[in-house]
Amino acid sequence: MKTLLKTLPLGLFAILALFIVSCNNDDDNNGGVTPEPPIADLSIYETAVSSPDLTILVEALERTGLDDVLNADGTYTVFAPTDDAFTAAGISLDDFTDAELTNLLLNHVLGTEVMSTDLTTTYVNTLATGPGENAISLFVNTDGGVTFNGVASPVADGLDIGASNGIIHLIDAPLGIPNVVEHAVANPNFSTLVSVVTALGESLPDLTAEGPYTIFAPTNEAFDALFELLGTTDIAPEVLEAVVLYHVVAGANVQSGDLSDGQEIPMGIDGEILTVDLSDGAMLMDGTGRDINIIATDVQGSNGVIHAVDQVLLPPTIVEALLANASVYQLAKLAPGYGTLAKAIERAGLVDALSDPEADLTVFAPDDTAFDTFLGGLTIDDVDADALANIILNHALAGTFDAAAVLDAGTRYTTSLATYDVDENISMYFNTSNGVVINGGADNGGATVVATDIPVVNGIVHAVDAVIGLPTIVTFAAADPNFSSLVGALTAEGQPDFVGILSGTDGAPFTVFAPINSAFEALESVPSGDALTAVLQHHVVGGANVRSGDLVEGPNEVPSLEGDMITVSLPSTMGEIADITDGSGNMGSIIAVDVQASNGVIHAIDKVLIPDTNN
Repeated sequence: MKTLLKTLPLGLFAILALFIVSCNNDDDNNGGVTPEPPIADLSIYETAVSSPDLTILVEALERTGLDDVLNADGTYTVFAPTDDAFTAAGISLDDFTDAELTNLLLNHVLGTEVMSTDLTTTYVNTLATGPGENAISLFVNTDGGVTFNGVASPVADGLDIGASNGIIHLIDAPLGIPNVVEHAVANPNFSTLVSVVTALGESLPDLTAEGPYTIFAPTNEAFDALFELLGTTDIAPEVLEAVVLYHVVAGANVQSGDLSDGQEIPMGIDGEILTVDLSDGAMLMDGTGRDINIIATDVQGSNGVIHAVDQVLLPPTIVEALLANASVYQLAKLAPGYGTLAKAIERAGLVDALSDPEADLTVFAPDDTAFDTFLGGLTIDDVDADALANIILNHALAGTFDAAAVLDAGTRYTTSLATYDVDENISMYFNTSNGVVINGGADNGGATVVATDIPVVNGIVHAVDAVIGLPTIVTFAAADPNFSSLVGALTAEGQPDFVGILSGTDGAPFTVFAPINSAFEALESVPSGDALTAVLQHHVVGGANVRSGDLVEGPNEVPSLEGDMITVSLPSTMGEIADITDGSGNMGSIIAVDVQASNGVIHAIDKVLIPDTNN
């Protein structure tokens, strides 16, 4: 959730979205209708005076002048510690100045009437104040009972005591004004953060000190995601220390209303920068360049304020250290600008495959901008997961090939880890005449390598400027300059929409016997009109993906779209891969095989096939 939650108003109903839990009493709440509070003649103060269990509270109210406040008209809820509660806590009123005691008492008072049936897990604002005169938050937890700030519970038969100006609930312990650490301890959603801070001990600043501090607090789920990403919960103490400090602003009580778009906040003792991004909700940009959502705001304590975030924030120095020993997936997750690739890997179910340290891969990585262009306004979640997996695998080769190895291999076809019809790997065409261009570049559904030789523990990564789409027959014909004459014929004036046909799935898969440029040059003249249409159709077999491994020794006949048969013969009599005979009885050679596309396969031939013109 990216919506910035506004500062909580007074009252129980300002529910932080992260912590909403249905009240255990909801089913008994008169069909969801909140009952009216009981009407009584005595005020809250007068009711307390009449109770033999609230003498210490009455003494405190009278000393601070709050007796007048709670005797006047209003709509208050008071969580009233009993005398036994004060005694058990060892609290003496003499331990407080009048100002301290006033604020302590106000920490037990809400500005609205709240019945026990209204109680649900949430933060509410009391009338007590902290740094900047901001209202102190109270954490109500109804999970498995009712507790307040994790230290007090209602006294049996002590709920919903009506008064003329509000409601009293008797509680079994006084509510001290919590500091940021006590707030975190009280909320079970921060238990992992508390464990980490406790384990680090004195290596961290004392967050119970005066402060003020601003804490961006990761939830348990945020830590779980970090541990899953790193593949371990055993993180070096010095790394954890740097990470925790990156969540702390020392010397400032920064409420949500104090944040501005583009604001740079110095974090921790080293002053590493955290950037605020309010362009599309309330987010923070950490050292990975990710936008981390602020999912709850303004949990105010006595010495600072807490905002909950949905990811653990990583400082730039730690990101740099982690990248030095990252897998392909971790690189995508941690490197600035590759968050969409990481999301794609997750949705495609390829996290384990691209995290495996035993894997040996070469991956061509598109950045966020490349994915934005590819998605055209959609999100990763809008793409079918299985199709997305094949697209991601279309960026990967088995084996490690640095830039020098790719260039040394020259212009060539290879196979990606993407598959056609499960069993056959889809081809990838490299043109190295001017850098490294894959499948004809971005304008042809391919990409260009823009950064090279990024090491990872399971191979090597090269950055590319576009998402490499699953290639069609046309993709390879247009990408390979050896087929430029064929492309010219296919797109000649007056011809059917061969590009549309051979780019689509109707009638697919196709097997195309593709003449290279020299085959066209050997013709006395290139046909035109209907004759050219018949010639081009004579190179295409519809409804079959005929690979070299499907051929048997001797003649293999396949029907062309033109109608005449094409015969492929093994072994070759001309010293090439196989012989090919057209409908007119002319023989040529197959000189390259098995360029596998997503809708068929191409075999390169050295002769233009001519159908039987006598039919």
